[in-house]
Amino acid sequence: MASLATVPDVKCAECPIRHRAVCAKCDADELVQLEATKYYRSFEAGQTIVWAGDELGFVGSVVRGIASLSQTLEDGRTQMLGLLLPSDFVGRPGRPTSAYTVTAISDVTLCCFRKQPFEALLNETPHIGERLLEMTMDELDAAREWMLILGRKTAREKIASLLTIIARREAAFGFDQGMAQVAIELPLTREAMADYLGLTLETVSRQISALKREGIIVLEGKRKVIVPDMAALLEETGDDFDGGVIA
Repeated sequence: MASLATVPDVKCAECPIRHRAVCAKCDADELVQLEATKYYRSFEAGQTIVWAGDELGFVGSVVRGIASLSQTLEDGRTQMLGLLLPSDFVGRPGRPTSAYTVTAISDVTLCCFRKQPFEALLNETPHIGERLLEMTMDELDAAREWMLILGRKTAREKIASLLTIIARREAAFGFDQGMAQVAIELPLTREAMADYLGLTLETVSRQISALKREGIIVLEGKRKVIVPDMAALLEETGDDFDGGVIA
């Protein structure tokens, strides 16, 4: 079960995702309204946050950790459809059930709002609605980008693209294609990466080893990846940053 007691109460103004989450555009008075309705929930790695088709009585933002979105076919096949990283939004106002299964990949903390009060706030505080629309458009762009990655890219380009997406999110406040060294923590095991990218585990391991051997990435432990030169990694994605794929 999700634990409430272990999650510290954090003031909105001190929240690590304050300037990226659904509350990013809120002024002081609007933050007070959110503060009065929010609560935190924590989920352990591997725990299901909500099953597809189940009623979801809250919406909220990922504060810490990584979750996955997935769907399962009638024959039991499961496809991972996306990742929820810190500041990403969980749930849909106006929709009573969850369209996807949401699972904690690492230990996850959510800043939650009960759905009905939050929907009322959308009407009373335009800044929340504006930010939610921006995030929805960003999510649509990401989905289109992912369609290209899965449908047209080589195995090497898929791995490089995933690393770039994670690095871009780590940057948080912007992404400079010419930025120098970047350190990231991989949110997925190699098995999960294979499932997410539509590759075999052997292919993922082989491509990561090739990127390491060529100096494109440096591995520290099981999950930490150092990218010495982001421009070099970007070249491996197959994207056209002069007007092709959305960056």
